[in-house]
Amino acid sequence: MYLPTLYAKSFAALLIISLLTPQFRAAAQDFQHQNETFWKISNQHSTTWDVSTENRLPHHDNIEMSGTLVSGIIRYSVNKRKQLKITRDIIFPQLRKFSRSDESIYRAYLRDEYEDNILPVMTNNRKKFECGPLDSVRINGKISFYFEARNGIRVIRSFFPSMSERMFVEKWILINTADTTQTLNVGPTQLEQEEAGYHGTYHRKIYTDAPKMITIEPHKQMSFAIYFTASLNDEPIPALRLPDAEAGRDSFLDTMSRNLILRTPDPNLNTLFYFSKIRAAESIFKSKYGLVHSPGGGNYYVGIWANDQAEYSGPFFPYLGYQKGITAAMNAYRIFQNNIPKDGGKIWASFEMDVTYPFGKRDRGDAAMIAFGATHFLLASGDQNKANELWPLITWCLDYCKKRTTADGIVASESDELEGRFPSGSANLSTSSLYYGALIQAARLARAMNKPASYATDLEARAARLSTAIEKYFGADMNGLKTYRYYKENTTLRSWICLPLVVGLNERKQGTLDALFNELWSANGVLTEGGGDPKKQQVFWDRWTLYAFRGAFKAGEANKSLDRLLSYSKTRLTGFRVPYAVEAWPENGMAHLSAESALYCRIFTEGLLGLEPTGFKSFTLAPHLPDQWDHTELDQINAFGTTFDIHVQRTKSKLKVTIKTNGKAILQKIIAEGSKIAVTLN
Repeated sequence: MYLPTLYAKSFAALLIISLLTPQFRAAAQDFQHQNETFWKISNQHSTTWDVSTENRLPHHDNIEMSGTLVSGIIRYSVNKRKQLKITRDIIFPQLRKFSRSDESIYRAYLRDEYEDNILPVMTNNRKKFECGPLDSVRINGKISFYFEARNGIRVIRSFFPSMSERMFVEKWILINTADTTQTLNVGPTQLEQEEAGYHGTYHRKIYTDAPKMITIEPHKQMSFAIYFTASLNDEPIPALRLPDAEAGRDSFLDTMSRNLILRTPDPNLNTLFYFSKIRAAESIFKSKYGLVHSPGGGNYYVGIWANDQAEYSGPFFPYLGYQKGITAAMNAYRIFQNNIPKDGGKIWASFEMDVTYPFGKRDRGDAAMIAFGATHFLLASGDQNKANELWPLITWCLDYCKKRTTADGIVASESDELEGRFPSGSANLSTSSLYYGALIQAARLARAMNKPASYATDLEARAARLSTAIEKYFGADMNGLKTYRYYKENTTLRSWICLPLVVGLNERKQGTLDALFNELWSANGVLTEGGGDPKKQQVFWDRWTLYAFRGAFKAGEANKSLDRLLSYSKTRLTGFRVPYAVEAWPENGMAHLSAESALYCRIFTEGLLGLEPTGFKSFTLAPHLPDQWDHTELDQINAFGTTFDIHVQRTKSKLKVTIKTNGKAILQKIIAEGSKIAVTLN
């Protein structure tokens, strides 16, 4: 995402800022465990960490969960005595605070951290009751901590956001494991705060609905909650209570479990895919202009970016069939379209502060990002009206890139999405690759919209010329490998060389994949840059690892990709920083940014299955199964105006592809591995 020049003048400044954050400190302490696993899959929808047998303590981690008006980062640590400490970082993104300087105004959310001293004091037999040692932790779209029984009482504590209110919930379940009735006295818990903010007077209230006296019959249980709430001016404090708040979260999770279901022979992939749907879809916030998807991660809320929202997450939501996500994507594209510059200058990279404040002084290739994402979104949505509405945005972005085309035939941009953290020259491979992909998709969109045939033909001709220019300008031998230099003066391998594979340029795929999966590979995926300072080599951004997997599978290199994908997925799902894809290391302490999870899912839709939209009701498939797999399935795909399933089954040396709608096969074909088939849906 785009960071203000004042906020981060250099990569070194960003690193210093990161070193001060709790996320960074937590990740740094556990980075020694990067090759270890802590968690096990309970079922396709949950993972569990068995603390009772754990001997690698202390250990800590954090997880983010969001609703439309709140986000919470739950930081948890377990010491050697298996005592749990929790810090709740509760963020109300729409309630902006006054800030002391321009440097912090973009992140001035109403937020605070709360430790266990805010909990009600409970007594049992005139002694303070405390939870027993931690037994296990479970993640299933919520996070729950299970404690051993103490004095005949077992405790389960769960955390989740309200999906609709300014409220974060901590649920307690008390279970009487004894043969006699247990009585606990509960002290009051109520913290109220009031302050002047950017939008008016902010009220925060923390309270519990626990009764003053709790009586639990033998082998029975009872529950109560602690609520973290906020309100603006004369708004009432959210009145939602535990059953309804939990039902809202459960309904959201049920939607995620029923749509876009991946089935492969590996449970790690299936489970991380499910979790990725949750993280990608939950980070949607109410804004002045309706619902918008935002990265989250403790920093980026109620704002949109040309990369995260337009390029990464927007094209994913039609396949998931999540209406809030589709609405948020449309709103993002509308905001960019409504702010097309009148003077022919660059388009803004982002809109922050309730999507009202445009930001981004330098051209990062944002027009290419937006066009690449928006054309895919519109085709997959299968909606002519959406396409008609956003067509001016598409044509402006393509024309802008054409205007920026150099004498060498590639597209100039002042930077890329890393905004100077690593050099990118005056023209980089990312911008030109994304523009190439956008031209191909725009030609398909133009035909679907019945635009003049000459227009689509011209776009394809521009794409062909650009393909030649990319090969001539960026093609190079790097470290003895036939791959790409990222910019003209580039002398080191860079992770962005995966992008030609993503958009279907495969002339240098073997050297490129060797560079990505051998020379640049680490325990945390593809490093951002190879060579030079060994410390610098440890910088990674998950988004490029996820793009690398997508490009590798799409290019037909399933066998070369699978072991790396399994290693990465196991680390992210069951390792020390779980259970989602992350942003980067060391910057921002491997935060769980939302759009990266959308990119994980797209490995399978566009990479493994090779799905490319060609019209409002049509697409092509070019599935590539690893040799050790006999099948893969993707069910309840909600795209192109319908719902359908794709099943791929190995049959001897070929693949049997079956497309189903409503349980009925509408297409069955036996194809050679990597062959492309065209599908048209009714």
